[in-house]
Amino acid sequence: MVPIHRVFLPFVFAMLILLTASTQGQPTEEANKTLSPYFFVKSDDPSVDQLPLKSTSADVKVLGVIADVIVRQVYKNEGKMPLEAIYIFPASTRAAVYGMKMTIGKRIILARIEERKEARRQYEEAKQQGKSASLLEQQRPNVFQMNVANILPEDIIEVELKYTELLTPTGGIYEFVYPTVVGPRYSNQPAVTARPSQMWAENPYLHQGQAPTYTFHMTADLAAGLPIQNVACTSHKVNIHYDGPSRASIKLDPSDKNGGNRDFILKYQLAGGQVQSGVLLFEGEKESFFLLMLQPPRRVSVGQIPPREYIFIVDVSGSMYGFPSDVSKKLLKDLIGNLRPTDRFNVLLFSGGSSLMSEQSLPATSENIHHAINLIERQRGGGGTELLPALKRALSLPRSEGDSRSVVIVTDGYIMVEEETFDLIRKNLGDANMFTFGIGSSVNRHLLEGMARVGMGEPFVIGKPEETREKATEFRKMIESPVLTKIRVDFGKFNVYDVEPLSTPDVFAERPVILFGKWR
Repeated sequence: MVPIHRVFLPFVFAMLILLTASTQGQPTEEANKTLSPYFFVKSDDPSVDQLPLKSTSADVKVLGVIADVIVRQVYKNEGKMPLEAIYIFPASTRAAVYGMKMTIGKRIILARIEERKEARRQYEEAKQQGKSASLLEQQRPNVFQMNVANILPEDIIEVELKYTELLTPTGGIYEFVYPTVVGPRYSNQPAVTARPSQMWAENPYLHQGQAPTYTFHMTADLAAGLPIQNVACTSHKVNIHYDGPSRASIKLDPSDKNGGNRDFILKYQLAGGQVQSGVLLFEGEKESFFLLMLQPPRRVSVGQIPPREYIFIVDVSGSMYGFPSDVSKKLLKDLIGNLRPTDRFNVLLFSGGSSLMSEQSLPATSENIHHAINLIERQRGGGGTELLPALKRALSLPRSEGDSRSVVIVTDGYIMVEEETFDLIRKNLGDANMFTFGIGSSVNRHLLEGMARVGMGEPFVIGKPEETREKATEFRKMIESPVLTKIRVDFGKFNVYDVEPLSTPDVFAERPVILFGKWR
C-alpha cells in the first residue's frame, strides 16, 4: 500500500509553477547553482558602501524533492547619506522566486509582478518623489534583482525572500545547498565591457572561510514521503531529530551561529532495496494538491534490468559544422561503442530532412556499431534544423513490448518550434525516455533544459572537447539501469485532475519519477 502523508505547506502553489514552467537557461555553468542574495550599493565612491548585512536566517521545508526556502536578512545604512542599492538573487535554473518583501524603517514594500516598462516607470516616479521604492526584475534568466531607492541613514532594512527549488539526486543522494558565500562569479564579461545591468558582478564579496560580520541561523524540516535512510549536514554542526520514518527536523547548532562563511549543505538518502512509492497531500482552501514519488532501489541487479533500446537523434545541420560536429561524433562514438550486446539501437540524422540507419532498431553487435559510427563520421554539417519531424519519426518506429526505449537527442538546440517539441515529449513520456545533449560553446539552453524538464530528465551540455568523455560516462551511469518500464498509475477512488506529466517515464536506478496534480 502506498503511504500517504498530509502536509500543510503554503508553497505547493509555487511548486506547481516551478515544475510546469518552461526552463530558461544561463549562459554559464553556474546555471545549476543557486547563489547567495546580497545588496550592491550603486555608487562609484567606495566610502558610500555602508549597507552591511547584520543577520541572515533561512527556514527550509523539503517536501519530497521540492525545497521551499524563506530567507530573512537584516541590513543597516550606517552611512551619512541616502543610498540607492540593488538586491540581487542569482537563482539556479531549478529555482523559482514567488515572493519578496522589504521593510525599510516603518515602510513595508511588497514585490509584485508588472510589465517591465510599467514597473520601471512606477519605480522612477516614486524615486523622484523621495519615496522609498523597490523594483523587482528578472535581469537575466533566473537572476532576480530588486532596485531600492532612498534608503536613509540609520535605516534598517529587513528582507524576506521566498523561493522553491527542485532537488535532483546524484548517486541516490539528495542535496540541498543554501548559499551564504557571495563571489564574483555571475558575469563572463570583463568589467570594462559589461553593460550597466551587469556591473553588479563587481560587488565585493566574502571569501570562503573569511569570518563573517553577521549572525547565521538555519532550520530545515524534511518530509520525504518515503522512509529516510539517513540525513547529514556536511558543512555545519546541526541537531537532527527524526519525527517518524519519513520526517526529520534539522537545526543549526548555536555554536555555529557565525557559520555564514560557508555554504550550508544538507544531504539525505531514502531507504529501500525495492521500488517504493509515497504520496504527499496538501489541502488548500480552494484546491488541494498531491505529489507522488516513485523511488528506485539503491542497488539494481542485472536481472532487474529490462531489455534496452536506444534511438540516437543527431543534428547534422549547418549550425553544427566544425567544433559541435566534431564533439558530437566523439560523444556518439563513446556512447554507441559502449552498448551491451543485448541492447538494440538506431541512429536518425536530421537537418532539413532526416535519414534513418535502419527502419527498425538493430542489435548492438560489433558490425552494427561499426556501421553506425562510420555513418556518423561521414557527416559534415549543412542545411536547416528540423528537429520536430525527426522526433516524430523516431517515436513512430516499431518497438518491442517490455523494452525500455530511450531517445537521446544530440543538438545545439537552434530550432524554431520549441513549444511544439515540449508538447510532443510530454505526450510520449510513457513510450520513450527523453534525454538531451547540448553541443557547443553557445547552445540554446532554453530548448535543451526545457526538453529535459518535460522529459523528467537532466540536460547534458558539452562546451569543451575535453568534457566529452566525462559527460558521456555520467550520462551512461544515469540511464544504464532502467528498473520499471511501461508504468501505468491507477488512482482508484482517489479523484485527481490536472496531473503532470501526462504520461509516466521509466524509473531508472539514478532517477526517481515524480507526478503531481490536484485532488478532490
